[in-house]
Amino acid sequence: MSTKRLSIIIPVFNEKNTVEELIGRVQTVKIPIEREIIAIDDGSTDGTREILERMKEEGIKVVFHEKNSGKGAAIRTGILHATGEYIVIQDADLEYDPEDYPQLLEPLLGGRADVVYGSRFIGGGPHRVHLFWHYVANKLFTLMTNALFNVNLTDMGVCYKMFRSSVLKSIPLRENGFGFEPEITAKICKRHLRIYEVPISYAGRTYEEGKKIKWTDSFAYLYSLIRYRLAD
Repeated sequence: MSTKRLSIIIPVFNEKNTVEELIGRVQTVKIPIEREIIAIDDGSTDGTREILERMKEEGIKVVFHEKNSGKGAAIRTGILHATGEYIVIQDADLEYDPEDYPQLLEPLLGGRADVVYGSRFIGGGPHRVHLFWHYVANKLFTLMTNALFNVNLTDMGVCYKMFRSSVLKSIPLRENGFGFEPEITAKICKRHLRIYEVPISYAGRTYEEGKKIKWTDSFAYLYSLIRYRLAD
């Protein structure tokens, strides 16, 4: 096995029903390099912290935020603790399947990419039939991204973004919440980095099942896209 390592950053907030199963999937997926799992508990209050405290005994790196600061803040903490040559963002629910890691890694290991985005819209594994207006909003923000930065992404808002670690660590990040997605995309595009997309599966959940992103977060997306198009 190669001595290269994939750092898997898992921002977690109130995911007691899924986080243990998700980390189990991350631990068992077959990838051609070593893995490092970093879970950042972002001020959970539902018992998630106790689960993660126990999982530290299994070799999982766990960092606790004393108060909820947002997904972007949790990812920044994870980046500080990452030691691998590659970094991927993994939500703590079960919407995204770690079995997609090998195809995300392939363009990076082949030296062709600096960043690889998963895409829920170009094929791949099974997809749950899900929320229409979320689909429309994602398409609109992806279209806006493409127009602002002259790229042809199909899924800007996807969780699965995998990076060469040196690239991600060189980019200053400021957004604390869901604005992380458009911020990192804007800054990647402005640096003219080599971006690849690969198809992934998707098992989106409902609000009753714990989905957290809401229509009001679209304002953060819009603000971030425009802000980081004009300034870094």
